[in-house]
Amino acid sequence: MAKVALAPCNGMSPNGLVSRVAVGDCKKECSEVISICMGSTSADIEGVNNEMLRKQPIIAINGCSNNCVSVILKNKGIDVAKTVNVSDILGAYGLSPKDPFRLDAEAEECVKIIKEKLIKLIDKKF
Repeated sequence: MAKVALAPCNGMSPNGLVSRVAVGDCKKECSEVISICMGSTSADIEGVNNEMLRKQPIIAINGCSNNCVSVILKNKGIDVAKTVNVSDILGAYGLSPKDPFRLDAEAEECVKIIKEKLIKLIDKKF
């Protein structure tokens, strides 16, 4: 099966944490999932990793409306197959994680929702 790359928000916000944990959980459950380190991607000013980033379709998981993941990839000339916004999805459920460093019960529920959304996207090929 073809690989899918998930690019999680690396922001220091509660939604960034939810994004990263959801991607980690997806990697555990789906053998076709790889993840992209957005810190390394944004620091790669020479574009050394750009060829690797073009090998798989990428789902950008933005934590908030700033859409940093999508913007960073776009600025590098990397196409994004699908964009997910954590704050929009969780807002529809009336949920909002509170801590950028620890997951409480509500944040774990947020992770579950985002992970399920990502798995549905992966299963139906976006």
